[in-house]
Amino acid sequence: MSSKHILTLLAACALAVSSHAFTIVIDAGHGAHDAGAVGSFSKEKNINLRHAILLGDIIKERNPEVKVIYTRDKDVFVELNERARIANRNKADLFVSIHTNSSKNKSANGIEVFTLGASRSKENMEVAMLENSVILMEEDHESKYQGFDPNSTDSYIMFEFMKDQYSQRSIACADFIQKELVESSGRYDRSVRQAGFLVLRATSMPSILIELGFISNKEEEKALNNEDKQIANAEAIYRGIISYIHDLEKKGGKAILKESQAETVTPAPADTAKAAPAAETPAEVQKPAETQKPAEEAKPAPKADTTGTVYKLQILVSSKKRSLNDPIFKGRKDVEELKENVGYKYFIGSSTNYDEVAALKSKLGNTFSGAFIVAYKDGKRVNVTASLKNK
Repeated sequence: MSSKHILTLLAACALAVSSHAFTIVIDAGHGAHDAGAVGSFSKEKNINLRHAILLGDIIKERNPEVKVIYTRDKDVFVELNERARIANRNKADLFVSIHTNSSKNKSANGIEVFTLGASRSKENMEVAMLENSVILMEEDHESKYQGFDPNSTDSYIMFEFMKDQYSQRSIACADFIQKELVESSGRYDRSVRQAGFLVLRATSMPSILIELGFISNKEEEKALNNEDKQIANAEAIYRGIISYIHDLEKKGGKAILKESQAETVTPAPADTAKAAPAAETPAEVQKPAETQKPAEEAKPAPKADTTGTVYKLQILVSSKKRSLNDPIFKGRKDVEELKENVGYKYFIGSSTNYDEVAALKSKLGNTFSGAFIVAYKDGKRVNVTASLKNK
């Protein structure tokens, strides 16, 4: 082979490597006949899936250069080994498994993020046993998992001798996410822990498992099923992931995210385990001042000019259709609604002038938690910074 051909081949290889999109596999624990933990009125499998879809939607919306893959995006059963294989086949850079905790102690509460490792406490062992017991629903699980018995402490001895080459990165990611979830929700910080989770064992990339809260705790179960708190949780996980990626960029000296998409998101106001969330009205909605007149029924804003780029402030993603007079919109009459496959999106401040929308976002401050600027051209979502460069 000539030197020219060798150089061409090397250049092609370099291009292939550089074009690899940062890939995140989001795993919604349990599914179908495997309900996971069951609360007084809800099931873990549904809570996990809702959070997973919300998280994936946020990532795809704000960071289109990041590839998002779900192990499941509907109510189906996926074996533990297959969840890991999905991540490995897609050469994922990060595996995030979302779960909901449960305990015989009904007062147990709080958030914790796990990485793979030996269970150093009885409590950690119980969590791992609970999540690993799903393999008992799989056919021929004895041979698939080499005789592993999720209910025997002896089976977990192997984790004492396992060396995870991605351990430090997994812990770093877990730390970022734990911090954001605790700060956002105001719930008890159960810290980052290690335990022998089978779903993490076979992954060949940094991997974490999030326990969002306790479905066995009445107040936490209400919060875990509250749509606005689900969005706040997804936002918090997203911020943790972005912080982790920025940390990778800093240490590796290589950009992963496009500058325009790494927007800072303001954390949602804290929620506490003692305060039961409202079913319809989010915690962050403030009551109108006594001097403020009741909001009139809002009307959809006129359609924006689709011949150019239109900038808007996205203020909400909802799985259900909202009345434009919903208190969450705080009396604004310029609310726009867009139906998409993940639900409904709501915007305000539509303008062909980016500076006007940016000024509105600054003026509103924390009025709409997590609001961010988006751009549309000819009715399709486009990159904000790219659109500004083309003006």
